[in-house]
Amino acid sequence: MRKELTKVALRHNALFLEDASMEVDQGKTLNETTIVLVANCNKLGFTFSEALLAKVNTLNPMAKLELLEDLKEAAGVGKNWMPLVKQWDNPTGEGFLDHVFTFLANVFQSKKGTKLTCGHLIPEGTFPLERYNGCPYCGTQFDTSLELDLKASSKLKVLELWGEEELKGLLNDLLKSPVALDATQAESLEILVANFGVSDFSVITMKETQMIVIDVYCAKGESERVSGLFSTPNDILRYIWYKHTGFLQLVEPKVILKRNVHNNYRIGHAQKANLLNEEKEKLKLKFSRTECKMVAEWLNGLTMNTESQCEAMHPKREIWVRVIRALRLAEYSKRKGFDRLRSLLDVFYNENYEVWNGRVNHFRLKMDAAETFRLLKQRPGLFARSLFSNMLYFGTDETLENFKEVMHQVPARLIFSLNMYAEYYFVKNGSRTVKPLGAVSKRVPTNKLLNLYSNEDLERMIQKIEELSLAVITKRLGEVENDNKTMYIDESLFQIPLAIGDRSGHVQDLVVTPMGTRFKVEGEQVRLYMHWGEGLPAQHLDMDLSCSVIYEKGTDFCSFSNLTTTGCKHSGDVRSIPNKVGAVEYIELDLEALTKNGASYVSFTCNAYSTGSLSVNMKVGWMNSAFPMKIHSNGVAYNPADVQQEVRIKQGLDKGMVFGLLDIANREVIWLEMPFGGQVVQNMNGANVLSLLRKLDSKLKIGEVLNLKAEVQGLTLVTDPSLADEVYDLNWASNTAKVTALLLG
Repeated sequence: MRKELTKVALRHNALFLEDASMEVDQGKTLNETTIVLVANCNKLGFTFSEALLAKVNTLNPMAKLELLEDLKEAAGVGKNWMPLVKQWDNPTGEGFLDHVFTFLANVFQSKKGTKLTCGHLIPEGTFPLERYNGCPYCGTQFDTSLELDLKASSKLKVLELWGEEELKGLLNDLLKSPVALDATQAESLEILVANFGVSDFSVITMKETQMIVIDVYCAKGESERVSGLFSTPNDILRYIWYKHTGFLQLVEPKVILKRNVHNNYRIGHAQKANLLNEEKEKLKLKFSRTECKMVAEWLNGLTMNTESQCEAMHPKREIWVRVIRALRLAEYSKRKGFDRLRSLLDVFYNENYEVWNGRVNHFRLKMDAAETFRLLKQRPGLFARSLFSNMLYFGTDETLENFKEVMHQVPARLIFSLNMYAEYYFVKNGSRTVKPLGAVSKRVPTNKLLNLYSNEDLERMIQKIEELSLAVITKRLGEVENDNKTMYIDESLFQIPLAIGDRSGHVQDLVVTPMGTRFKVEGEQVRLYMHWGEGLPAQHLDMDLSCSVIYEKGTDFCSFSNLTTTGCKHSGDVRSIPNKVGAVEYIELDLEALTKNGASYVSFTCNAYSTGSLSVNMKVGWMNSAFPMKIHSNGVAYNPADVQQEVRIKQGLDKGMVFGLLDIANREVIWLEMPFGGQVVQNMNGANVLSLLRKLDSKLKIGEVLNLKAEVQGLTLVTDPSLADEVYDLNWASNTAKVTALLLG
């Protein structure tokens, strides 16, 4: 339990100690083991606040050792950080002809050369073998290193003291979050609910949050306690699908199949057919009798009108037919006490219900604005989601006048979204970045109806939306009672987008930051890294780290096929991982050289070159330091104290992902997460990255909303946090659930 709770606390710049609430003397002299612990933690990039240091000073040496081991695990110490090439900042000079000559030597069984343990013969005069930690021809790594020459960084992360009270506070924030949780928050919530439980289920508003809580209680055999969280049949379906696929959203089976087959497109037709059959088998719904009865009782206990239940089920009718059959619900509906279930199945199969969305589309096609808006006002959330298209279809004034009647019922997150994306949506002859469920990010053409309007008309639409949304936001912030007088806002919060939409699907085990956050580059180097394969037996598992350099009139690439280019150096292509300790690849970026060559951006990418999607135990990130970062003689170039951002890949369907964008002119790295199809960096469309960047730039920033809050609530902004009644800094912003609860709740 302690280890898991420590993991959650670290994501918020804190260390968890069980007896944190007990007061200690902060002026007490530090003992020797505490001094040694602090020195070792400095080398990992951590230091302690005064309260945490005083508390740690009271711990026995074994407890301190446990803390150090937890921090080492979080920092990645104990993994293999040795790449394929030694001193890879000095190019080996290998080229295409080296691979050709080696291929011919192995085909014709040449006797001249060096035979490696992988079985390949390396001819004389080709690869300089003394420069490699493995086979340069097949990418199999032989030598590994689990020892790191740790060095303290110029900037340390200050860890605070957390106990059960702080963790329970975080749990409460996550439960009450008015927006869907990202992967990091979802994993933290699962740990916290398992340890502390939920005292009040009524505070949970987001469906996806409910699914995580339900799953924890079902795993304990307490499914009856969470039955009240289900209000519609689709809530139950969402939970079933989450347990079956691991996705909190209802991703269609055909989408999952298509992505898995595409991710393995390099294999032969016979293997592909076998793979397709295997994937279909995985997606088959199989339930125990206990599970069948549990779901039957949940459905039978719903209080929603039967016709309304069927209408809610209709958009996922294909999945529901499969689920009903697999759960033997027809059999349970015949049992005594399951009358409501029997009625539901009867109406659903005979389709004795009317679909609301069909009626909306019917009147919309007939250009019957009055009836269309009458129906839309019955469901304000859907009205808000279709507001932009209806403005183009029926006209701005009529649409907004009808929307004003129900906008007070619309969740704050949707109001903020309207404000954020109006400028992004109403653009002629352009494209938008979208990410359908289970698919990769792609650009789609803008709405064709935009061409009916002049640029002045579209500007007026944007202005109307912004005025309307700001009026609603201002009204809601003004309704909050606040007796405070002063507020401090950290300047960095004006660069961090409000976490609505575009949530991260992967886990941040270090400090959590919202997508779109900008990190300052302190020196003239940025070092990318990718680690994968930890805990797996030695095997062929080819994952690739690459980058794309974007110029005004073209692009350049640094990858396994082009190890050295202007301003970029790659550490070599590892294609077969060593046993259990994983493998690593690096790319060094020289900002001075990139600037001189006229580069604008560098996108950071990772790909699954071998079959399948990105490895689930992969970590990608970058290092940044005000001082030159060292590359050791064996090629190890990892120093945990210099890590600026790191992401752990979670289960998914992504073949490739952009995880960062270096803005060279501004000396900033922007944390992104954009999946794309294809096994190499050349499959990534640079225009998609810039389109996503524009989308993130259009979002409201946390600092801007806090500024509005101060203005509405009559707070005076101060520059000294010690003089402020309300302090909003980076530590506060790392708890995105608390941020959204304050500004959107």
